[in-house]
Amino acid sequence: MTETVPLTGAAPAAVLRDEAREIAERLVREAGVQPRLVVVVATEDESTAWYVRSITRAAAKAGIACDTVRLPSNAEAAEIRKQLAALSDDPSVHGVILQTPLPPGTSAADLAGAIAPEKDVDGANPLSLGRLAAGLPAFAPATAEAVVSLLDAHGIGLAGRGVAVVGRSTVVGKPLAHLLLDRDATVTVCHSRTADLAAATGSADIVVAAAGRAGLITAAHLAPGAIVVDVGTNPTEDGGLTGDVDARSVAGRAAALSPVPGGVGPVTTALLLQHTALAASRAVAGHQ
Repeated sequence: MTETVPLTGAAPAAVLRDEAREIAERLVREAGVQPRLVVVVATEDESTAWYVRSITRAAAKAGIACDTVRLPSNAEAAEIRKQLAALSDDPSVHGVILQTPLPPGTSAADLAGAIAPEKDVDGANPLSLGRLAAGLPAFAPATAEAVVSLLDAHGIGLAGRGVAVVGRSTVVGKPLAHLLLDRDATVTVCHSRTADLAAATGSADIVVAAAGRAGLITAAHLAPGAIVVDVGTNPTEDGGLTGDVDARSVAGRAAALSPVPGGVGPVTTALLLQHTALAASRAVAGHQ
């Protein structure tokens, strides 16, 4: 049995945070502008609160201001849309994130359209997704981009490799497929209607699990030596997190596996900060 190498995210996340901090310090020094990120929250979900706190802590390390706008957990779509539009119009704000889950009866896809594309640092606006699909400049959803960044950081090439993406959400699966195609990978997107998931993933060099189902991917789904990126963040009964991959099952069969937590997550957060710093830099350049 060969050892499965952990694709950890701490080191690449630190590099991204350092890059964001360098941009932020330059903007403060040369233009008197500090990059500012605002997270809009309309839920009392504790896991969301934990995630927002982690973004705030990481932002402080990167020299980026991070504020949270809290709306009622029963806020109506019009109220949320009004807040997003106001932040989009505020020149002191450079990045806007609409955090999920959202109140019942509201749609993230609909509301994210109120975020100005130039401040859409998590690639949620349909315009951003459309530009990404067309190969035009846009911020990609941070989690999708984090998968590619994590592979890059560990020296795993994509050109010519077969990649199976399990999951077709607009947050990960669909945008990730476009990012991988841009890197000359051959991509198969699998989903709940895929007739034989094991056959589709078993022929891939790289498998990305992003279906939101704990333990979905096992050794039976992998070719020997496959590289596996686990995007799943499923809550456990003891308050922890587990991924979409059965880590114990794939140990020794997979050549490499990203851990949950500690893999894609830290890179995602760092990319949100990098995107905010870049958005601020572009805003300053546009006013010079």
